Amino acid sequence: MTNAQAAHREKILVALSSVGAAVGLTSLKLVVGLLTGSLGILAEAAHSGLDLVAALMTLFAVRVADRPADASHHYGHGKAENLSAFLEAGLLMLTGAWVIYEAMRRLLYHVGHLDITLWAFGVMLVSIAVDSTRSRVLLRVARRLGSQALEADALHFSTDIWSSAVVIVGLLIVYLATSLHLPAWLENADAVAAIGVSGIVISVGLRLAKQTMDALLDRAPEGFVAQLQTAISNVEGVTDVRRVRVRRVGNKFFADVVIGAPRTHTFEQIHEVSEQVEQAALSCIRTLSPNNEIDMVVHVEPAASPRETVTDQIHYLAELQGLHAHDIHIREVDGYLEADFDIELHTDMDLHAAHAAATRLEQAILQGNARVSRVTTHLEAPNESIVPRDDVTGQNTDMAEQVQRIADETAGDGSTHDVHLYRVHSATNNHNGQQAERLDLVLHTTFDAHAPLSEVHVKAEEIKRSLRQAYPRLDSVVIHTEPRE
Repeated sequence: MTNAQAAHREKILVALSSVGAAVGLTSLKLVVGLLTGSLGILAEAAHSGLDLVAALMTLFAVRVADRPADASHHYGHGKAENLSAFLEAGLLMLTGAWVIYEAMRRLLYHVGHLDITLWAFGVMLVSIAVDSTRSRVLLRVARRLGSQALEADALHFSTDIWSSAVVIVGLLIVYLATSLHLPAWLENADAVAAIGVSGIVISVGLRLAKQTMDALLDRAPEGFVAQLQTAISNVEGVTDVRRVRVRRVGNKFFADVVIGAPRTHTFEQIHEVSEQVEQAALSCIRTLSPNNEIDMVVHVEPAASPRETVTDQIHYLAELQGLHAHDIHIREVDGYLEADFDIELHTDMDLHAAHAAATRLEQAILQGNARVSRVTTHLEAPNESIVPRDDVTGQNTDMAEQVQRIADETAGDGSTHDVHLYRVHSATNNHNGQQAERLDLVLHTTFDAHAPLSEVHVKAEEIKRSLRQAYPRLDSVVIHTEPRE
């Protein structure tokens, strides 16, 4: 049996036990009330009858509310609990009004006869014991499973304890007034007690009505949205929280959230931010209501981050226009910034179209950052062809060893390894008719693991210049830098 099935079964059992208790109490109070003529007990019998109706509605509601979402109820059936509680509140207030009407008739016109017996006290004491037990059971299960219908029932029955106590006090006063020949006006205590009971009933009904109306009209839970906004804003990667909307359906909260996130983030990073937002929301709901669930939809909108650099802005604006920017250089001149960089465009574009694309990017950068006063771009067509190469390292061992020595002069002795020389598969002839051998060079060098990347890059460029000076026939030179173990 799954946790959901076990929870549903427990809710049904506790609702059934409440129905059984309501049947017994209603029958007992009605019989004793008719035998004694106590309006207070009859009011309690009517109240218990209402409890029976309410318990039956709760039983029906919890059975329906746990049905999963379907094609016509996308948010599930949890509102059945709210509707049940609303109808229960209406019955409570109607019953309270009727009892007050009857009590006023007795006070003003002295209709009815009251016969106080031990049965009257006994039935009310039994009522208190039963209501106390079932209200505790209902409240425990309601809080653990997050059921609003069971929680409303628990609140309802807890007020029954106080109303029963008021009736006992009224009966006791009438009994003492009759037995000890006290002033006659004390014999109206039963009717006054009935009014007190009705006041409690109406008060509970109004409170239940407000709670259920809030749920039915999708009112946001008090204080929850503000706490949810705070929790989400503390998530790393969230630049701002733009909207939070929450509605409650049964024991589940549904929320849709709009946040801003750094526009330079990748899709995977944005997804990770949204996952962390959902976890923060879940932790927040667990703090406020440990047994409720939350179903959240997070919409992420791009936003400029305070940590965003000019280089980040250029990368972002270029990608936004379908271009790729690299080899970016930023310099400060007289308090303003100038940016130079390469952009890659489609190889089949003509110069006019390529220049127009570069101009649009330059204008976007200038408009996006007031500190940037000049942007210069170099147009490149990426080499997408695959050229065959021959590994000729074995035929050029002296050159490979010399390359290693030149690189070690900058990187340190023993830092250079994995030197590879490649020759174009079909070499061309030079002007003397001899074959011009152009070589590609790939090598690995190690540096201090804690050295700044900028420093490592400078040293790699220094190695590259030294190699080209020693071997002008080198075509491409790729230096892979890695930390020393």
